[in-house]
Amino acid sequence: MPEKRGQLMDAAVILSADVGKSAACNAFDIPRASFYRHCNGNDQPRTDRPAPPLALSADERNQVLTLLHSEPFQDKAPYQVYNSLLDQGRYLCSISTMYRILKNCHGDVKQRRRHVCHHHYKKPQLLATAPNQVWSWDITKLKTEAKWKYLHLYVIIDIFSRYVVGWMVALREHASLAKQLIAQSCAKHNIEPGQLTIHADRGPSMTSKTVAQLMVDLGVARTHNRPYVSNDNPFSESHFKTLKYCPQFPDYFGSIEDSRVFCRTFFNYYNTEHYHSGIAFMTPESLHLGTAPVVRQNRQIVLCAAFNQNPNRFKGKLPNPPALPDAVWINKPD
Repeated sequence: MPEKRGQLMDAAVILSADVGKSAACNAFDIPRASFYRHCNGNDQPRTDRPAPPLALSADERNQVLTLLHSEPFQDKAPYQVYNSLLDQGRYLCSISTMYRILKNCHGDVKQRRRHVCHHHYKKPQLLATAPNQVWSWDITKLKTEAKWKYLHLYVIIDIFSRYVVGWMVALREHASLAKQLIAQSCAKHNIEPGQLTIHADRGPSMTSKTVAQLMVDLGVARTHNRPYVSNDNPFSESHFKTLKYCPQFPDYFGSIEDSRVFCRTFFNYYNTEHYHSGIAFMTPESLHLGTAPVVRQNRQIVLCAAFNQNPNRFKGKLPNPPALPDAVWINKPD
């Protein structure tokens, strides 16, 4: 081993003349302090540490180890063994020495209680290049006049077009209601088996067996957020913010019928009139139904006419509408 180490040091010295000392040390995985000691002639082989004068002999260590492995003490910690021996009028060694013997001789120092094994959750990475490939759904609460009483709004949104493909207001959150909404939305949009992935967080309705079995029957894949990572479901979270920051959104709803009337009006506006910044300021309906390219072309014609009429206003540069999205990611890879 010392000869091999010396050869590595010599090779690093030769290489350092061309690439530098730091690069040479990194290439051979050698600490720079060791490299400098070798260059200065101070690279002396390490000697084994002498045994402390008060250390136990080999026979004494074996005696302690045998005692610790004996039936009365095999399931007890060294603290218990030490004090139990004192009560019997015996002293063999200190508590730290017992721990050291167990660790060095057999590696017997370990936690024997059952620990919680936390599941490793993989970051979801979903890609949509067209409508009805990836949907995202979530549930939010709507305030009512009664304190601590809420209505529950279920919303399913297409992440490519931001089109709301299904929604429901209910008095409670339940897996059977989620199953009903997902089934109706898939039937409405003619979803074929293997076509769609539905993403959600880890709420009880989202992870329920009822919803999971429905997805299997429909041939729909499902994915979930990592625990406590709301950024894994950004489209639903952003949509709920748009909903609740709407100027017409009330402080509370008087009844479930009142909330349904409001949501019907809002979602119709959102799908057909709202110019969404994430989809080149198109309406979700135009992108979802495939009319967005025509709309963009018409906008280009208007801009060209304005440019030809007064090029100086645009500083001689023809303006172009924002490009339509060709791909939308949840957690795009680096």
